[in-house]
Amino acid sequence: MREKRAVTWSAQQYVQFEDERTRPARDLLAALPAIDARTAIDIGCGPGNSTGLLAARFSAAAVSGLDSSADMIAAARKRLPGLRFDIADIGGWVYENDTAFDVILANAVLHWLPDHAKLFPALVAKLAPGGALAVQMPDNLDEPTHRLMREIAAEGPWAAKLDAAAAAAARPPMPTANRYYEILSGAGCRADIWRTTYYHALSGGAGAVVEWFKGSGLRPFIAPLNDGEREDFLARYRSAVARAYPAQTDGCVLLPLPRLFIVAVH
Repeated sequence: MREKRAVTWSAQQYVQFEDERTRPARDLLAALPAIDARTAIDIGCGPGNSTGLLAARFSAAAVSGLDSSADMIAAARKRLPGLRFDIADIGGWVYENDTAFDVILANAVLHWLPDHAKLFPALVAKLAPGGALAVQMPDNLDEPTHRLMREIAAEGPWAAKLDAAAAAAARPPMPTANRYYEILSGAGCRADIWRTTYYHALSGGAGAVVEWFKGSGLRPFIAPLNDGEREDFLARYRSAVARAYPAQTDGCVLLPLPRLFIVAVH
């Protein structure tokens, strides 16, 4: 699902919090204008949760999905056997495939790819006239959850091992909303941009926060570690998260997760 380097993504881990992960895709699709879509694609489709929403929103369209993870694609095919799902790297798909689509959905994936000044116009170029690009990206690199990942990676006995690995897999900083507007208006689009912070109430305390990010942001950090190192890394991270996000009186932890939304109509 996530592009950048060879990291193993687990559909089972990802869908532990499926309701919470799916809500932004639902909100994004609800913001799309009326489009007589004949073709729609979900890039970085993961286990198909967002693809199902896309198919429901555009029931008359030929809907497909692609993802770089074989495990995610297997889960998506099992969930939605009537749709087409392909294993493909998004970068290659964007720059090598010239098929036009009425709707391109990119839910929680493009933040892993670099050079958005080039990427977004390339995606727009794959839209049919009147088509829409719908993007949602976590905007949480400066949140304690991610700052703590980087600190623990740099300060632990695995620092040398993770230095190159984490750098290779690191998410690039996202442009500002103003910059996205410039990029998309320059590509001939009408752009609607907004930012929302979701506060997910997770039962299970700091351990639930760890489980959440084991399905996403933690994976590039823990993938290069052996079993013992991984256990130690996660224990340190869990302790740090517990201090940063104290439990509520009912035992839940409120996880703030800001996300940037973009709808660009060509």
